Amino acid sequence: MSLLPAVAAPKDMTLDAAARNEVISNTAKHLRADYVFPDLGEKMAASLQARQQRGEYDRIDSALRFAEQLSEDMQAISHDKHLRLRYREQEIAKDSIRDEDSPEEVARYQRAAQRNNYGFRKVEILDGNIGYLRLDSFDEPSIAASTATAAMTLLAGSSALIIDLRHNGGGSPEMVQFLTSYLFGPTPVHLNDLYYRPENSTTQYRTLPYVPGPRLTNTPVYLLTARRTFSAAEEFSYNLKQLKRATLVGETTGGGAHPGGMYRVHPHFQVFVATGRAINPISKSNWEGTGVIPDIATPAADALSTTHKLALEATAKSAADTEYRQLAEAALGRLAK
Repeated sequence: MSLLPAVAAPKDMTLDAAARNEVISNTAKHLRADYVFPDLGEKMAASLQARQQRGEYDRIDSALRFAEQLSEDMQAISHDKHLRLRYREQEIAKDSIRDEDSPEEVARYQRAAQRNNYGFRKVEILDGNIGYLRLDSFDEPSIAASTATAAMTLLAGSSALIIDLRHNGGGSPEMVQFLTSYLFGPTPVHLNDLYYRPENSTTQYRTLPYVPGPRLTNTPVYLLTARRTFSAAEEFSYNLKQLKRATLVGETTGGGAHPGGMYRVHPHFQVFVATGRAINPISKSNWEGTGVIPDIATPAADALSTTHKLALEATAKSAADTEYRQLAEAALGRLAK
């Protein structure tokens, strides 16, 4: 999956007919060859070229506007929220052709990920011994595993765990696998499959038999979701919901289940083509277009307070010892005030 760190808005540039034609021709080629659903790939490619022949793009000389318009036109057919054309102010390296990043891109991604603490924005123990993790991205385990392990170790003694995905736009399926492994025992559990059209292959994801540090196998888990929760964050939510391992609280998520990669279609343009699709082993489907529906619907702004109360009530009710029950009930009282 291509590396896409957040960057400042690029400075616009003026396009001529030759540049527009190059972008459209190469985008159509990649849609036909690699888009996960061949019929939709053909339909999008044919539509772009028909619009081009009718002169619909002739008056667009802004690179930013051109990228926006082609993205809208492709999404109007596919309804695929991952699929879009991106303009880059800096020239794109020639080796960044298909789902491969230049050394400069990799270094930039790693710097951005480090500045974001690899997505682990907040770890704390809320009143009543309820663990809380705000996770804003799923970065590659190759650079983020030690941070993930530190966070999960700190939370291991919690009576319940809240994972906040309301600001999470996605990332690595391998980090989804790594984090989920802390919530199950050492016996591998089938989480998800990803089918890729270019290779005509399917990759299975199962929990790992070993993770560093303690597991939270018996800890109740709550996930906070919002409309902006997307992609890998939706996979994490969908997997745990299907496995009945977590209670989801908040809003229905964004609805993007198609992984893929960036294709260089011009020295200053890349198109993200969804080359794969998720296949859940339980539902045999995914969340594309529909999003992941929470178990308890509430505005995203209210999800944390709602879930903290739910977690305290549930742990107080199930507590085996009177001491913790009293602690949870006291925390509920303070929360009510």
